[in-house]
Amino acid sequence: MAEPAGPVLVVIPTYQERENLAPIVKRVHASVPEADVLVVDDGSPDGTGELADELAAADERIRVLHRTEKAGLGAAYVAGFALALEGPYQVVVEMDADGSHAPEDLPELLEALESDGGADLVLGSRYVPGGRVVNWPAHRQLLSRGANLYARLALGAPVKDITGGFRAFRRQVLEDLDITTVASTGYCFQVDMAWRAQQAGFRIREVPITFTERELGASKMSVEVMAEALWRIAGWGVSHRLRHVRRALARA
Repeated sequence: MAEPAGPVLVVIPTYQERENLAPIVKRVHASVPEADVLVVDDGSPDGTGELADELAAADERIRVLHRTEKAGLGAAYVAGFALALEGPYQVVVEMDADGSHAPEDLPELLEALESDGGADLVLGSRYVPGGRVVNWPAHRQLLSRGANLYARLALGAPVKDITGGFRAFRRQVLEDLDITTVASTGYCFQVDMAWRAQQAGFRIREVPITFTERELGASKMSVEVMAEALWRIAGWGVSHRLRHVRRALARA
């Protein structure tokens, strides 16, 4: 595996993930021992934050950011990214705490930043050759594939899995995209960040991963989360096409 260009921070947002947190952090460090882990806990009432503090006290590679309320996945990642940019980290990874993202795939994401000409943003993809989904019912797979198709058509984005949440960013991407302006709170945060990176001209690669449905805890997907994604993506797509029309008219 090619060495990543500088220290790596893995950002893991949590809400009610006490059963999953310790095993996932252990697997991260088994896969990439030199990586630091930042747990961003949104005031979990099940004691996830307290467990994270215990893990951090026993391992200097683990840090914890406590937030007082559940404000959405996107807001948790933005807070984690902002903290990462205060430190020496040159690569920032985002992944779920529920085990759906296999830490064993992490070395391949990091290698893709450096190999074959390199990349600025690497997406762990379920929908490129070699990627797969395990233990999802048919309706969830249909919903996921439909959401990705909708985003690709609305935005004209070539990314196969633009909604996936297992990613590795070079520091420069997070600095240049001005994460303080990201307002997406739910799962459309993933679309938002990839779309911004594409529009800014950053090099994006997808590598295959195995996505496995969580065994413990409850999914955070909701009607509100899906509704936010639908209207935000539609708005981005309309704005994108209007910009193209204005440029064409200006050249005419």
